[in-house]
Amino acid sequence: MNILILGSGGREHALAWAVMQNPKCDKLIVAPGNAGIAQIADCAAFDIEDGGAVANFAEENAIDFVIIGPEAPLAAGVADRLREAGLLVFGPSEAAAKLEASKSFTKEICDAANAPTAAYGHFTDAEAAKAHVRQHGAPTVVKADGLAAGKGVIIAMSEAEAIDAIDDMFGGAFGGAGAEVVIEEFMEGEEASLFVLVDGEDVLAIGSAQDHKRVGEGDTGPNTGGMGAYSPAPVLSAEIEARAMKEIVKPTMKVMAERGMPYQGVLYAGLMIKDGQPRLVEYNVRFGDPECQVLMMRLGAQALDLMQAAAEGRLGEAQVNWADDHAITVVMAAAGYPGSYEKGSEIKGLDTLPEDSSNMVFHAGTKAEDGKVLAIGGRVLNVTARGDTLQEARDRAYAMVDGVDWPQGFFRRDIGWRALK
Repeated sequence: MNILILGSGGREHALAWAVMQNPKCDKLIVAPGNAGIAQIADCAAFDIEDGGAVANFAEENAIDFVIIGPEAPLAAGVADRLREAGLLVFGPSEAAAKLEASKSFTKEICDAANAPTAAYGHFTDAEAAKAHVRQHGAPTVVKADGLAAGKGVIIAMSEAEAIDAIDDMFGGAFGGAGAEVVIEEFMEGEEASLFVLVDGEDVLAIGSAQDHKRVGEGDTGPNTGGMGAYSPAPVLSAEIEARAMKEIVKPTMKVMAERGMPYQGVLYAGLMIKDGQPRLVEYNVRFGDPECQVLMMRLGAQALDLMQAAAEGRLGEAQVNWADDHAITVVMAAAGYPGSYEKGSEIKGLDTLPEDSSNMVFHAGTKAEDGKVLAIGGRVLNVTARGDTLQEARDRAYAMVDGVDWPQGFFRRDIGWRALK
């Protein structure tokens, strides 16, 4: 098969790495890719949010299967345009992608599915939102309704913080994503992510992970796109996973199908777990980043077979073969992230690090220039390792981190602490 992956981050490098291990893959192109992806696949430059441009490229390059990595092309309807062109696609339709593109839409679907989630209010007006906060108090969670690249969520521990967040969102801090706001009750518990493949009818759980959203050690400081992750998530036991599938995921997918927008692709269910009861925090319509990196490390070549089965409507006959192993990824970010940061610093030492089925550095915000690897993003590298135990995987990952020569970068030293404490 000739395969095209859309995206440029660590998630897409991990997907490319797994796909390349499968003998089915004859040729792999990633658009636009990054410095790490360019070492294992061809990279191409075109607008990945323009469905026509993607379809034309796929036709010109005899592409058999398109895997859409990030949420923006999905929300822009790229999967629909590719299906119209007769291509096999992994990723939901524009209508189904509203599960991530609109928080209020997701809440409405959960209501219809009777799926346990936080109580909420949906507001198009700042004063009404503030009145809701004053009535219900803090802590509370303020979310930009639209896509904000994983950053449009403020956990406000005081009313003043919530009011500031509302002002920021309606004031344009998250662009169009904040034109509408959802305010949710603050849920207590431990958060974990469940990843599920869906083919329009059947659903198949393919693993769990836990990420670290806060920038600082001990889960302190502002939220980020994710500073590290590990898989599996011990808090998401087999019993809790079964409950989440029965009470949350399957009813949601049933409602989506009944409404004429059957879901096809990967569904990321962010869950809050307390006293054995999972409640939905949010859905994402693509693999999490950096959770994808630890999942791909554990799944390897079978990831392509599973994604193809989802795209072809064959999930009913598919199964996941898990090794009894653990994986962990540590994000190396540019100093200043998630605020402003400098671009263009050189990263050295990467060529001395191991690259095998247990050790990989997945690139995110990098580019190659004159034989050098330069940092051009906020989250720049995902140093990822696998082991028989989480401690072994963690030791391997941090040994690699210590081998990276990049003074302008920083990372958390405590990834995995909840599971290891």
